[in-house]
Amino acid sequence: MAKNATRTQTSRAASTPAAKRPTPLNPDATSERLVPETNWTRRHLLDVDDFTSAEIELVLDTTDAMKEVLARDIPRVPALRGTTIVTLFYEASTRTRASFELAGKVLGADVINVAASSSSVQKGEALLDTVRTIQAIGADVCVLRHHASGAPYIAARESEFRVINAGDGQHAHPTQALLDAYTLRSELGDIRGRKIVIVGDIAHSRVARSNMWCLTSLGAEVVLCGPPTLMPVGLNGSTSDAEEHDLPPVRVEYDLDIAIEGADAVMALRLQRERQSSGLLPSLREYSRLYQVNGERLAKAKPGAPVLHPGPINEGVEISTEVAHGARSLVEEQVTNGVAVRMAVLYLLLRGEQP
Repeated sequence: MAKNATRTQTSRAASTPAAKRPTPLNPDATSERLVPETNWTRRHLLDVDDFTSAEIELVLDTTDAMKEVLARDIPRVPALRGTTIVTLFYEASTRTRASFELAGKVLGADVINVAASSSSVQKGEALLDTVRTIQAIGADVCVLRHHASGAPYIAARESEFRVINAGDGQHAHPTQALLDAYTLRSELGDIRGRKIVIVGDIAHSRVARSNMWCLTSLGAEVVLCGPPTLMPVGLNGSTSDAEEHDLPPVRVEYDLDIAIEGADAVMALRLQRERQSSGLLPSLREYSRLYQVNGERLAKAKPGAPVLHPGPINEGVEISTEVAHGARSLVEEQVTNGVAVRMAVLYLLLRGEQP
């Protein structure tokens, strides 16, 4: 989906009148305000490509407050009591779906899970009809994952509830990028000026695209690395070239040994074989030989440089077992932080607007 079209749809969605707005938090003893008053104005979270650095920082700072909630003996607060969250997933998911469900429940919301594989979608129900059904039951938020790029924008435009994009085709996965940024900030401190290498199947990865926008907005130097056949079409290595293809200023390097030199952090990506056409790779063995993140290659990065992976992991392909489970791996931290980040997003969308 072209970026201009994306932003047009975003503005249309943002202007959709709301039939009902959540009431502000009651300041009595049964409720609590988790973060300071904010100027949050977004109605949906569809992508991070037009987020300012201040907006990203607000999500990350709110996540700090949510981590404190999760660390309590009884990690439950009534912040979203009386609201209904529906997770609608047209693709398989473990981490994203479970973390959104837990995030909603920790904040006191009612959470309804709908899988397309066991819903009326199997009887031929169209997306818009499903959206209208969710609206009719009184949902306040719909967390939508869909195989078609742009589907969350349609849902946002045609409904009155808030929409969170939990991954749409090859387009975007904004909450994954936010949790990756939070994980990196927790590990490295300020990530401005940090060299972050993203290696693997860039062309088919919605995670890579959202991370490009999120990390560059925060001032990081992002280097993409992978075989030419797994790079976005026409992206040849210069920052101006990236801008021509609706991407932020990133650098492309096809040799992982060169790309990883002096890196502050490395993110390995799964091969998106379900989205690939044939003939893009000679073999998995050849790919692993040239682009696997392993101990030998990681030694070229800065001492202690952390390793991330959005999961699920193909051990022995894009990342070696020793690195995936080694001391520098932040994979489990990413999963843990995913709950707190999604709590922050839900809270800001439903309670961020000031009364």
